[in-house]
Amino acid sequence: MKYKTTKILNILHQEHIAEHLASLPEEHQLEMVNSINDLDLSVLSAGEAGEERGDFDPLFAKTLKQIEENREKYTEAGLKAIKAGKVGAVLLAGGQGSRLGFDHPKGMFNIGVDRELYIFECLIGNLLEVTKKAGAWVPLFVMTSVDNNRETREFFEAHDYFGYNSDNVWFFVQEQLPTVDTNGKLMLSAPGKISTAPNGNGGWYASMAKTGMLKVVEETGIEWLNVFAVDNVLQRIADPCFIGAVIKSGKVSGAKVVAKADPDEKVGVLCLEDGRPSIVEYYEMTDEMRNSREADGTLSYNYGVILNYLFRVDELNKTLTVKLPLHRAFKKIKYMNENGEIVTPEEPNAYKFETLVLDMIKLQDDCLAYEVDRKKEFAPVKNKTGVDSVDTARELLKFNGVEI
Repeated sequence: MKYKTTKILNILHQEHIAEHLASLPEEHQLEMVNSINDLDLSVLSAGEAGEERGDFDPLFAKTLKQIEENREKYTEAGLKAIKAGKVGAVLLAGGQGSRLGFDHPKGMFNIGVDRELYIFECLIGNLLEVTKKAGAWVPLFVMTSVDNNRETREFFEAHDYFGYNSDNVWFFVQEQLPTVDTNGKLMLSAPGKISTAPNGNGGWYASMAKTGMLKVVEETGIEWLNVFAVDNVLQRIADPCFIGAVIKSGKVSGAKVVAKADPDEKVGVLCLEDGRPSIVEYYEMTDEMRNSREADGTLSYNYGVILNYLFRVDELNKTLTVKLPLHRAFKKIKYMNENGEIVTPEEPNAYKFETLVLDMIKLQDDCLAYEVDRKKEFAPVKNKTGVDSVDTARELLKFNGVEI
């Protein structure tokens, strides 16, 4: 097995790793071989996901006004699905709070001012509102990373799951992919250990499959999964009105969206690409697309995604056989140099590979764009100060009557 792995490393021009493997004591060589065999080394031949895009057309949303007119009907349908156990929620919580100056899982960040109020606590509180209304628990799957799994689990346990029923919470670890330096070479994070990083938010469903979570989904009869990001403290999870609107529409997926603040807002926009649902990034839009308006004056490409999606499980299962595009992100990544010293770079030095949940939207036959009020449902905590920061999220929490 060791020699086969060495041969593969040499074929992939990773001779330095083969040499390091050979230098290890015999018992540690087998450990490293097993860890290498568990990695997806196909990323070494992957370029940036920059495939040619198709023809774009606007995708219009179910507007705030239309939702309000049908709120009772949609909410009833959503609550019915939740009570029947057909809805699960997936919290993407693999990220660290490093951009906030916080060296722990981002969900553990205290966003409170006069009291402790953690990001995880905000999200669980929002979900509890739904479970109380439905009189039923929503199965919650929390995706962690290799780096923050233990700390996240211990944090939930220490805080008694913030009042949620722990029997309805499952943790699973996101799959890792190797990192490479600027020359495309694998890196070491420690003796006998290849440097890896989480495979991006698009890897959530494949990671659920790999960790056995889909057995739970199947056994509990879940038909819909609402996936959402950890960093939006106003995120409404398993929102009955949203779920009901998607079910009533007959579509296989849904996306919560906000109307753009202005044509140049840097946000991915839900649209149609060659007749299928897709997301066009702000930097991919032409000036014509950015400024195009409908007869009523609204922007044609008006609805930005906030990473809150609803997917039908039977359609998600089809995506497991599809290889999502890999996006390369240039990051500061610790590594072990040839002298065995751990180096912490001050500037980006290596690439990590990520799949993105927005690419999963392209695999759906259709998608309901569901508009939400950004002041009530969009308070991302991405930066320490400035735009989409701790400060702006705190203001929006206060605006919504949350005591901080």
